[in-house]
Amino acid sequence: MKNIILITKREFLTQVKKKSFIILTILAPLLMIGFGFFIAMLMKANETQFTINVVDKSGIFQNKLKSDDKLKFVYVNPASEAQMRNALKEMKGTDGLLILAPLKDLKFDEMEQQSQLLVNTKIGLETKQRIVNELSDIIRQEKIKVLNINEDQIVQLDKKFELKSSNVNDKNQVDTDLDFVVKYALGMILMYATFMFIIIYGVRVMRSVLEEKNNRVVEIIISSVKPFDLMMGKILGVTLVALTQFVVWITMAVIGAAVLNTGFAVMKQQMPAGSEEMIEKMDVASIATEASHILFSLNVPVVIGVFLFFFLFGYIFYSSMYAAIGSAVDNETETQQFTLFAIIPLMVGMYGSFTIINNPDGPMGFWLSIIPFTSPVAMVARIPFGVPGWQILLSMVLLILSTLAMVYIAAKVYRVGILMYGNKATMKELWRWIRS
Repeated sequence: MKNIILITKREFLTQVKKKSFIILTILAPLLMIGFGFFIAMLMKANETQFTINVVDKSGIFQNKLKSDDKLKFVYVNPASEAQMRNALKEMKGTDGLLILAPLKDLKFDEMEQQSQLLVNTKIGLETKQRIVNELSDIIRQEKIKVLNINEDQIVQLDKKFELKSSNVNDKNQVDTDLDFVVKYALGMILMYATFMFIIIYGVRVMRSVLEEKNNRVVEIIISSVKPFDLMMGKILGVTLVALTQFVVWITMAVIGAAVLNTGFAVMKQQMPAGSEEMIEKMDVASIATEASHILFSLNVPVVIGVFLFFFLFGYIFYSSMYAAIGSAVDNETETQQFTLFAIIPLMVGMYGSFTIINNPDGPMGFWLSIIPFTSPVAMVARIPFGVPGWQILLSMVLLILSTLAMVYIAAKVYRVGILMYGNKATMKELWRWIRS
């Protein structure tokens, strides 16, 4: 145990003392947010304004199509239709010609079939759908006039049925659409973070083992410590590095949620009279504030505790596997045939967890969160929706036992493989190492 602690301490301090680790740990959340804004700016930069000439033979669309910075409608005289058709290929500053057929005897279907859009450039699906929606809204208004339906009746017809749901097992808490969205987003973030960090840090352990093996440094090290002590020290050292980053990020997230929980509400209260327009522009801020309320309404200690537990033991489980792989091969190319055994179960757990959205307590969600190979990612995806205590306890016990078994098996492989050179390991040979 003393040797394991010494190796763990060395691995941990070697990583956390690096300037790159400190900078990335502090800036990573900000970089992710900045990256999101950067992607949004790229999408915005790719937007251009399309100009569509409109030939309205029916007269019902005149000056009703709305132009903006993405789409501009220019009405032209129907008599110039033939000329516009012939010149469309060579026209500069005009991207399309929208020809709307005449409306005869209120036969809207015939008018729709005879109308068409001609373009001289490639327009995206979003732009075409925007045009279709504009036309559909105008035709809808015309049909309303024909049916002599007033505006109040239209509002009543379009009004959606609002159904409030309360869980009698959860203090009759009312669940809204935003509740579901926040819980789903939280579950997906925790699941994806666990998935990525297990793979990233697991591969780091594998490469570290492989590097020491190829450099023959391991031959000197194991003259002083047992192979098992060296393997566990590496795994636990990198585990503490990952947990340190998570603790920092969770602290930053909780502080950020607390600011949203109170900051915007205070700002609204202090708005002077006549600031209704400004308050309306703060809808996004209001949603963020409500989302933070929902987050704090969850059992935060349980969510964080379950997340850290399943990440910790899930990481040790898979890192043991990665360490065994690194010791059994001579180069990184050979690791590809074995790393699938670690990646595939994690991917099954991640993609299978998407079914948790509609049925968190369904059989798929239950078994994925119980089986040790998938529970590190599936359970953290379920936890924001609430999981019965006995299921969490059962999953924890199975994961602990499986982790101990995997460490034992990995130690068997590591003990033999770390000193094997020039011999390509096979599944049969690995099995012989485990049984020896």
